[in-house]
Amino acid sequence: MAAAAASVEREAGRLTELDSAIGDADHGSNMQRGFAAVVTVLTTDEPATPGGVLVAAGRQLISTVGGASGPLYGSLLRRSGKALGDAPQVTVGELRTGLQAGVAAVAQLGGAGPGDKTMLDALVPAVEALGTSFEAAAAAAEDGALATVPLLAKKGRASYLGERSIGHQDPGATSSALLFAALAEVAK
Repeated sequence: MAAAAASVEREAGRLTELDSAIGDADHGSNMQRGFAAVVTVLTTDEPATPGGVLVAAGRQLISTVGGASGPLYGSLLRRSGKALGDAPQVTVGELRTGLQAGVAAVAQLGGAGPGDKTMLDALVPAVEALGTSFEAAAAAAEDGALATVPLLAKKGRASYLGERSIGHQDPGATSSALLFAALAEVAK
């Protein structure tokens, strides 16, 4: 979570720039505030298990981040953490299964799927590629985020723009790619 927070901190301006084209120009600052709060909470009261870390991080994002990002990222992390349970350590396969549950929660909450120009365009291929390696997951997430540029937004605030959403990279997919890049960095 600390690596994710550092990545979001570094890229907050770019996330806001992406969001200003097709959203309400607050994705970077919201994610920055949310992940800084996550680091504070985890430093103050460090959960003993990987699942506990994700549940606590998700809970903090829901309470700190405004707009749709808080509930979506919070649900991703909370559901993933709950799927991991109380195991003191998890395998990559168990993490992948937990993340699949988290991605399903995001899809259900947002009513979106791959190709709708949302964070799912990065999350779905990343979790699938996690079966290969952390690096493959990060690359798949980045490719998924870049692949949103030519898409017409079908869900979220960007969908209100209709055809004008085409040609812009989705900020949620981009921040999702940042999280997988941080995961790959830490896994090294």
